Amino acid sequence: MTNAVIEAVTGWQAELAAIRQDIHAHPELGMEEARTSALVAGELRRLGIEVTEGIGRFGVVGTVRGTRPGQRAIGLRADMDALQIPEATGLPYASRNPGVMHACGHDGHTTMLLGAARWLAAHRDFAGTVHLIFQPAEEGRGGAKAMLADGLFERFPCDAVYGLHNKPTLPAGRFATRTGPALAAADRFSVTFRGTGGHGGSTPHLATDITIVQAHFVLALQTIIGRNVAAVESAVLSVGSIQGGSPVSPNVMPAELTITGTARSYTPSVRDILERRIGELAHGLSAAHGCTADVTYLRGTPALVNHAEQTQVAIAAASALVGPTAVEPSFAPVTGAEDFALMLQACPGSFMFIGGGRGPDGTSPNLHTPHFDFNDDIIPLGVAYWVSVVEHEMGAPEG
Repeated sequence: MTNAVIEAVTGWQAELAAIRQDIHAHPELGMEEARTSALVAGELRRLGIEVTEGIGRFGVVGTVRGTRPGQRAIGLRADMDALQIPEATGLPYASRNPGVMHACGHDGHTTMLLGAARWLAAHRDFAGTVHLIFQPAEEGRGGAKAMLADGLFERFPCDAVYGLHNKPTLPAGRFATRTGPALAAADRFSVTFRGTGGHGGSTPHLATDITIVQAHFVLALQTIIGRNVAAVESAVLSVGSIQGGSPVSPNVMPAELTITGTARSYTPSVRDILERRIGELAHGLSAAHGCTADVTYLRGTPALVNHAEQTQVAIAAASALVGPTAVEPSFAPVTGAEDFALMLQACPGSFMFIGGGRGPDGTSPNLHTPHFDFNDDIIPLGVAYWVSVVEHEMGAPEG
């Protein structure tokens, strides 16, 4: 059956690629996906699928009911938003929205799920209900949270939910996932040090020097990873900006300086350690140098944790397409984040990576870069994966 799906979808590939490239040319940031969600809803209606719009503002759910007896329901989720990155691909269908591009492949994710919708609408011989979930604002603007707050799983109950994401550093034709923590929690911190400021040339001894405090603080951050987080655990702390003083006044010691950064972790206990120790170091070092510190730690998307039963379904679904040797079942955790994690906290499920690399070494320009472009050649395989998940959850067609 899965080979039949790939064969059929290959015949539609040009149509699906045209949809994907149209979405790519008209990228929209999170919670601004008016055009994209309207396109999705229109395609689903054209296929004769029940459509509900406006879930979490721009979210769309298409519902396909099987013709065979069965009460089980599952969700298949794709994201629709773009990133605030200027495109540098030079492609004929490059972004027409300056400064915004589909640098993460959500245009491809949306298209693959639309392809699955086309197949399922025409082949409803499965037992149960499939909810096709098109989510806005995955890239840090709260799309999953908004859909859940709008009653996603109360209005469209699911026994399991599945996600799929392209990975350009994984060769096309391969899949990868893992049980347990697969992507990290993504938090932000901001520390503002305050001192007296002063004249760095004539009277530095009369000033409290916050530049020394920030230097010690930046170095001390890595002691959290090395000495507070257990060696068998994983975490990342990185500084993204240091702002203070003026480049046109190099003899002026600043009275205020702000450091911002990101914190990544996989478990609640490590997340707690990072938050606590960032505050302790900032306040302790500033006090030692006669300064003060204001610390803000903002918890973002939690770690994405795949459920064991559904991950086995996902592995079996992918293996049916490409064979077990082309599916990595214990892929190393990724320190990127994904707000599908919130859906997995509300419903059992699993998140799968599909390879999109097409260069000589099996890779392509990476996600979140100006040169990234989704690999249209993997659209049939992505569609077939979704259909295979349905078959493994709800039974292959009879006969």
